[in-house]
Amino acid sequence: MKAIVNKDLCVGCGACTGCAPEVFSLGDDGLAQGSAFTADQKDAVEDARSTCPVEAISTED
Repeated sequence: MKAIVNKDLCVGCGACTGCAPEVFSLGDDGLAQGSAFTADQKDAVEDARSTCPVEAISTED
């Protein structure tokens, strides 16, 4: 599974990094970037997705 951040929507607030720091990080451009995640991390990724103020996070299997 993979977490995807829409860079056109992301405002770089970092909320996702607080929810799932092992999956999300802020890049050199100040915007979030997602990565692959395991089933054990799914709840944290869902928390990040629901916390994102601009709904920039999606997931794919």
